[in-house]
Amino acid sequence: MHDEQQRPEHGPLSGFTVGVTAARRADELGVLLQRRGATVVHAPALRIVPLADDGELLTATKELVDNAPDVVVATTAIGFRGWVEAADGWGLGEELLARLRGVELLARGPKVKGAVRAQGLTEEWSPSSESMAEVLDRLLEEGVDGRRIAVQLHGEPLPGFVESLRAAGAEVVLVPVYRWMPPEDIGPVDRLLDAALTRGLDALTFTSAPAAASLLSRAEERGVHAEFLAALHHDVLPACVGPVTALPLQAHGIDTVQPERFRLGPLVQLLCQELPGRARALPIAGHQVEIRGHAVLVDGSLRPVPPAGMSLLRALARRPGWVVARAELLRALPGSGRDEHAVETAMARLRTALGAPKLIQTVVKRGYRLALDPAADAKYADA
Repeated sequence: MHDEQQRPEHGPLSGFTVGVTAARRADELGVLLQRRGATVVHAPALRIVPLADDGELLTATKELVDNAPDVVVATTAIGFRGWVEAADGWGLGEELLARLRGVELLARGPKVKGAVRAQGLTEEWSPSSESMAEVLDRLLEEGVDGRRIAVQLHGEPLPGFVESLRAAGAEVVLVPVYRWMPPEDIGPVDRLLDAALTRGLDALTFTSAPAAASLLSRAEERGVHAEFLAALHHDVLPACVGPVTALPLQAHGIDTVQPERFRLGPLVQLLCQELPGRARALPIAGHQVEIRGHAVLVDGSLRPVPPAGMSLLRALARRPGWVVARAELLRALPGSGRDEHAVETAMARLRTALGAPKLIQTVVKRGYRLALDPAADAKYADA
């Protein structure tokens, strides 16, 4: 019970909205973010379709038959079966199986192990957890410098797996059993883009380079490419699982944040540091106020604020302690028209949401100001 009482009422990502572009493992990433308090907007930027008679898979298969790798990693049962079936169709099935018998074969979990054994092969090792992180740890412990490792992909490359192997000196051969395509329903992607453009997102996560490239491409199709890049430059934090994933964004001059370890857990931990670090914290009317994406912490208590109220609060916080005129606040309100009464209505709701009316002072005939503590200027000067 004591532990329960000590636990804060909010997580490090409470009050922030995070976009997720992943097609696979999106649920896992979403749960990790939500457990830390984030609001999650998910739109798979791609879908995964089987390769029928694809030249890429044929080329990779021939390359492995002709030039044996040291290690082959089988990641999914359906992908491994699909690979062997495709090789059979090209008349390379027996040669591929013969080659796989002579290398270190790792299977990610029981299902993949079953698919491997169904082909008359025996895996050298398989984690019981179905965790690619465990497979990666084993390979890195063995040492991969100068070794040739073939990785059977199933749609989205597992975040950071290939990047970590290459960083440790391995030559990685990708076996793409499935291909990326745009999603059949583009609606969620457009809603995610709209959320970024209106600054309804605080961060946007990417776990694969194709997803990043797809979102940029969709922004271009809609004629909002420059606006989307501006959002990523200034207000929406782009967080990538690793350097390869970040390449399409970097090509457009976008700086990204990346965890030191290319995995989902460290990616979420990085956001837990970065987003609160970017929030504006001010001492106002004897309270500690931290302005987050769609909520405000007042003395550590989380207060959700409507979008109009957040727009007003941000406009006031740009010049804390200074009076901001109603006309300027009206311009900050989304779609409010010309009626300054809209400012008064939104301000009343904002004060109610904050639960501390004295945070914002009305200056008669002039506008509103944040009641910044008198010592605040000196405190910031010392910082």
